[in-house]
Amino acid sequence: MIIFVKNISLEGPETLGIFFQRKGYQTREIDLQRGDPLPAGFKDVEALVVLGGPMNVYEEDKYPYLKEEDALIKSALAQEIPYMGICLGAQLLAKACGARVGRSPQEEIGFSTIRLTKGGKTDPLFKGLEEEVGVFQWHGDMFEIPEGCQLLASSEGCPHQAFRAGPCAYGLQFHVEVTDKSIREWMDAYFNTADPSRMAQKKQMFQDCKNKREQFNRIADKIYENFLEIILKCAQEHKSTSAQDL
Repeated sequence: MIIFVKNISLEGPETLGIFFQRKGYQTREIDLQRGDPLPAGFKDVEALVVLGGPMNVYEEDKYPYLKEEDALIKSALAQEIPYMGICLGAQLLAKACGARVGRSPQEEIGFSTIRLTKGGKTDPLFKGLEEEVGVFQWHGDMFEIPEGCQLLASSEGCPHQAFRAGPCAYGLQFHVEVTDKSIREWMDAYFNTADPSRMAQKKQMFQDCKNKREQFNRIADKIYENFLEIILKCAQEHKSTSAQDL
């Protein structure tokens, strides 16, 4: 089973959820805004994906479930459960690893390009991709790179775009899962319609959705396929370790 944790009902797994369903995986969505409980453990869980949201990792008093997520992510790391954190989910991973999360040097909203680092070019999650990768952004915060972790991607506006913790946990500051529909829903929910600059930005994003969708989907599918390979490899290694312990 692939577990998707939603920090807000509006931001779901979208194309990432569809990918795993098409691969024959059972998926489960946990909506924390709605009050769904987090799992007590990882029995029969192949991977944990924590999605985005407008809250900040340091707003635990306002969003108490962030503390529960922190404990869950730390448990996943200890058990080497494959993990993908997207946007807020990446920041939560960094926090669970002991790193600081604060304001990004630049707010990023819309389609943009990130650049893989030397480590990113050889990392299995980005296998088969070009050095420059087109992604979708919607964030104002940025994670620091935790001690012992590897920076995998960067951009001019936000130098920390992706990192790996341990053998199979990844934090992605950017989005690859979004659809045209979800982008429109986010703009309607998060943009102030009285702000002319936001309305101009909204118009530009509509156009970018049309122009970049095909390439964007190819990149997303490649990252999904690579993450699936990581999941399968991790499962095989766990099986081998369990057999040796018998």
